[in-house]
Amino acid sequence: MSLMTFDLITGGFAGDPAHAAGRADAYDDAKTLTVEQLVVRAGMHADYHPNLPYAVGYMDHVIEIRLGIDVTADAEAELAWADRVKAKAA
Repeated sequence: MSLMTFDLITGGFAGDPAHAAGRADAYDDAKTLTVEQLVVRAGMHADYHPNLPYAVGYMDHVIEIRLGIDVTADAEAELAWADRVKAKAA
């Protein structure tokens, strides 16, 4: 039996070099900017950038970063709660 894998970008701007460039720029900016600054910059690209696929690519990566932070925070909170319950039992 084989496992089917899915591409994250399946429609819209899939394969567009400008979309890939926007994602790459967001990746590079994430090393030096906070998430809030990335969100502001993504909004500016959406409003003022003449190339829509670039702006969408930038926003896609910023959304992925925010989702990753949310998942990490939830997991850390759950672990902290489990450790607290375990410490009370001991």
